[in-house]
Amino acid sequence: MDRIRIRGGNALNGTIPISGAKNAALPLMIASLLTDDTLTLENVPHLADVEQLIRILGNHGVDYTVSGKRLALSAGSGRTIHFTARTIVDTTAPYELVSKMRASFWVIGPLLARMHKARVSLPGGCAIGTRPVDLFIDGLRALGATIDIDAGYIVAEAKGGLVGNRFTFPKVSVGATHVLMMAASLAKGQTVLENAAREPEVVDLAKCLNAMGARITGAGTPTITIEGVTALSGARHRVLPDRIETGTYAMAVAMTGGDVVLEGTRSDLLQTALTALGDAGVEITDTEDGMRVVRNGGGIRPVDVVTDPFPGFPTDLQAQFMALMTRSDGVSHITETIFENRFMHVQELARLGAKITLSGQMARVEGVPRLVGAPVMATDLRASVSLVIAGLVADGETTVNRVYHLDRGFERLEEKLGRCGAEIERISS
Repeated sequence: MDRIRIRGGNALNGTIPISGAKNAALPLMIASLLTDDTLTLENVPHLADVEQLIRILGNHGVDYTVSGKRLALSAGSGRTIHFTARTIVDTTAPYELVSKMRASFWVIGPLLARMHKARVSLPGGCAIGTRPVDLFIDGLRALGATIDIDAGYIVAEAKGGLVGNRFTFPKVSVGATHVLMMAASLAKGQTVLENAAREPEVVDLAKCLNAMGARITGAGTPTITIEGVTALSGARHRVLPDRIETGTYAMAVAMTGGDVVLEGTRSDLLQTALTALGDAGVEITDTEDGMRVVRNGGGIRPVDVVTDPFPGFPTDLQAQFMALMTRSDGVSHITETIFENRFMHVQELARLGAKITLSGQMARVEGVPRLVGAPVMATDLRASVSLVIAGLVADGETTVNRVYHLDRGFERLEEKLGRCGAEIERISS
C-alpha cells in the first residue's frame, strides 16, 4: 500500500495547474447513459474514482475511447474521453461495483429514464429513511416510478416512461439533484425541483444536458425547471475546474507561506472559502487564467467557519481549513452541518501536535506554534489531504498512510506540490 512522505518547512512558490472537477466529471459521465449518441467530455481528471466509474458504465454497455493521457503537467492538458451508450446491455448495477463508489448509485436516474427500469444496489452502509438515499427514491417516485427494495437492491420501474411532476427536496442534496435532473430530462411534461442544490457541479451538468438537447432552466438557483424531451443527442462539453482542489492548494499556500498561481481555475466557484482565507491573512487575486495566492510574513489569523451547501463554506474543504487553523494565532471554531462523523481527521492531526476539542458537530481549534512530524493514517479523501497540508509545515518527517484515498480525488498531488518546493514523495509498497 502506497504512502506519502513529507519533510516540512518549505514555502510553496510557482504554478499549480488545477484539474477538471471530479464532482462534476462523475455525473457528466453517467449522463452518457441518456443517449445512444457519443458524449465527449474534455478536461477529465485521471483519478481512481473516474476509472472505477468507467468500469461501472462498461457493465451497462458504455464504450469509451480516450484522447490524451495528460502527459504534460499544465493547465488544459486533461484527457478527452468519448462515451457511447449505443445499446444498454444491462440495467442492473451490482453490489460489487456500487459498493466501491457511492456516486455510481446515480445510474438509477438515466437507466429509468431511458430503459424504464433499473435494478441498482444500495450504496454500502446506507440505511433507508436515515441517509440521503431516501431523497432519490422519493423523487423518482414523484416522477411515476414504482420502487421496491429487494435483497439490498432498489428495483425501479416506470412502465411507459417517467412523467414530470413537482418535487421539493426536504433537504438539499447534490446527488439527488443530479439524478432527478437527468431523469426528468426524458420524462413526459414538466418537472419542477424545489430546494434543489445550487452547486457549480449542478450547473455544469445542466449545461451539458442542454447541449445534448435537454430543456433545463434555473440551475444554480433553488428552483430548477425541466421540460422533458423524447430523446437526447450527443454533445461535447468541458468539465469545469475543480473548486475543491483549488481551495486545497490555496490552503496549502496559506499554511506554508509563499506565492503560487493556481492555473485554469475560477474564484467564483468557491468565493466563501476564499473570503475565509482572506480573513486569515492570505492575499488572493484573480489572474488572466486563474488566481494568485500569497502569504509572505505575518501569522495566520483565526477564523470561524460553518459548512453549508453552496454558496456556503464547502464541507469538502472543512478538514483542510482545520489543518490551517492548527497554526493560527488564536482560537477558531469549525462547525460541520452537512455530514455526520466528518471529524475523523482530528485524532490524526492531534498526533502532529494539534490542539483540537470536539463538542458535537463543532471543533474548537487552538493554534499552536509548531507541529511535529509523525506517522498518520488517512481515513477518507478530504481528511487525507488535510494531513498533507499539516505535514508541509511540521518539523521533521510526516508519513501519510492509506493514500489510496488521495488518489480518488487529487490528480498527481505530490508532483504538483513538489514542483513548488515541497519536499514530498510517494513510497510504493
